[in-house]
Amino acid sequence: MQEGFAPAVTARLLLSLIAVIHGQANAAEIKVLTTPVALAVRAGATKPDISTVDTLRHALLSAKSIVYADPSKGGASGVYFARLIDGLGIADQLKSKTILVPGAQAADVVAKGEAEIGIGQTSEIVPVAGAEVLGPLPGEFASTTVFTAGIGTSSKVFEEAQSLIQFLGGPVARPVLSAKGFQPG
Repeated sequence: MQEGFAPAVTARLLLSLIAVIHGQANAAEIKVLTTPVALAVRAGATKPDISTVDTLRHALLSAKSIVYADPSKGGASGVYFARLIDGLGIADQLKSKTILVPGAQAADVVAKGEAEIGIGQTSEIVPVAGAEVLGPLPGEFASTTVFTAGIGTSSKVFEEAQSLIQFLGGPVARPVLSAKGFQPG
């Protein structure tokens, strides 16, 4: 068996893979943070209603342009959103007004006024000056990325790792992380 891995905070699936690779399949996993897939608009812009699937569909079809992460690059929100619009039956209608970006730049494109609506993780939208979170995807289309912390079962820094995890969920870190678009686990 390989030596225990150092503490890690990452998306849940990735953490599970790290644990298996390091022979630590029984490593503890603690949900630390979440961030929902959300829509962004330019600061001060009119905010369309996206509270239901029907109003979301209408907002997307009415928008002059939309931007999201290129699903072929593997970004979670882009892959998910591409499936969502396909499932809604509007992918073809949106194609001509869609801008694909290589990663987490959707909010930047919206802030510059180059797209009317952007889709990304809330934590990718909140820090961008000039962009605002319109809201998470509604109802059955809601999607949240869960970040978990893990400590290898034979970690040499077990106590330090526990302290880090406690800090991330504690009173000092919570407001900072919330201000960055993360929700405590």
